[in-house]
Amino acid sequence: MAKKLILVAGNIGSGKTSLTERIGAQMGWKTAFESVVDNPYLPNFYQDMCSWSFHLQIFFLGHRAQQHLDMWNDPHSAIIDRSIYEDACIFSRALYQMGNLTELDYLTYRRVFDLIVKTLPPPSLLIYLEAPVEVLLKRIQRRARDMESGIDPDYLTLLDSYYKDWVKTLDICPVLTIRTDDLDYVHKAKHLKIVVERIEEMLSGKEEVVLRDQNGN
Repeated sequence: MAKKLILVAGNIGSGKTSLTERIGAQMGWKTAFESVVDNPYLPNFYQDMCSWSFHLQIFFLGHRAQQHLDMWNDPHSAIIDRSIYEDACIFSRALYQMGNLTELDYLTYRRVFDLIVKTLPPPSLLIYLEAPVEVLLKRIQRRARDMESGIDPDYLTLLDSYYKDWVKTLDICPVLTIRTDDLDYVHKAKHLKIVVERIEEMLSGKEEVVLRDQNGN
């Protein structure tokens, strides 16, 4: 298979890191992950979104642009946990809607974002992980990251609505939608096998699909 660049997108707690790890190992692809533990702005952001939103978005913009280019320039196929496109289309939009980004900061961010993404090669495939907000909340509580302890369900719901809008209009690459409340690719090898098969089908030119459990629910 020729060199491929795969992006994994989805709400907080949707299972991006777990899928990236397993697909990377299964396919022999390079992996890159979202900066969480070593992110200097994230703890302050969750404590005071209004004061730290612009700083966080600019940090992620540079971090993800560098990741995208590094993984594209690597001779091996690669899969990235979270995409640069989500920063603008989901997170900065939500922060602006919530009043945590001023109009000036939001427009400044979008201007820089638009300039940067014009220079990036398009991905081969975007994998969108979808799960109900109540499932996301349970997963967030289970992994017990201190910085995520105060996440508001309404914030996750807003992000979820923006993800649905974004995926409907995404045209930079094919999209594979996976319902992660249906498929347990972490603990069930047969479910991981299903995901791998669908990825291979999409990369070979299949149309957009929604991947659910084997009963089609």
